[in-house]
Formats: sequence, C-alpha cells, structure tokens
Amino acid sequence: MSKPVSVDFQFSIKQRGRGAKKRIVEGAAQSDESKPALERIPRISRYMALAIHFEDLIRQGVVTDYADLARLGHVTRARVTQIMNLRLLAPEIQEELLLDEKNCDDRAPIQLKSLQFIATVFSWRTQRKLWDNRN
Repeated sequence: MSKPVSVDFQFSIKQRGRGAKKRIVEGAAQSDESKPALERIPRISRYMALAIHFEDLIRQGVVTDYADLARLGHVTRARVTQIMNLRLLAPEIQEELLLDEKNCDDRAPIQLKSLQFIATVFSWRTQRKLWDNRN
C-alpha cells in the first residue's frame, strides 16, 4: 500500500486587467517595484531556443514526437512543426536568430512565417543567400 504524498507549493494569481486572463505564477506574489527590469528577447529568438529545447527533449526520450509536444504545450501539431522547421536552417542563421539584439530595436521583427520558405530550401548556401537578401 502506498503512502499519501503531500506537496507544498507557493503560487500567486496575476491578473493583467479587467477581463484579462488570469495566470498562476510560481512563488509568492511580488510587487512590480521589486521586479528587476528584464531585457526584451525577440519572439523569433525565443522560438529558435524552443526548437532546440524541443529537439533535445525528443532526443532524450522525454517526449516521443511532435504530437506529444503539441499536447504538452497546448498548441497544434502544425505550430510545433513550424517551430521545429527552424532547426532546418543553416547553423549561421540559427546563431544569428539566437544572438541578434538588433532584431528588437532598429528594424521590423522577423516573423516565423517569413522563415518557413527559407527553411524548406535544401542547400544551406542558398538559405544564406535568401537570408542575406530578405530585405
């Protein structure tokens, strides 16, 4: 017979505004003044990091396929595929997506949709040419 298990966990509920969705956040509630200012990370950089993380989860056997990732992330399998397609990009493009701080400030943000075509090109050399000529 197994013993009952108890878990202690602190959380707070945050609401962004009237009628907005509420979020459960790990840890005790903090006032806004005590939060350090976080640097804004471009969405495409977060997607690139997520694709790398997803690939690692699959490689380690934590999840078996994209469908598992979609269920866990509450997104469609198509969205997971779009994110994972970033791993088909040339390594230099992936690195630039991860490290490019200019993306936030002085030009329009790079959209995931705009990278889907480049990711379908087989040759990394051609991908780099398309990437360099995107603007």
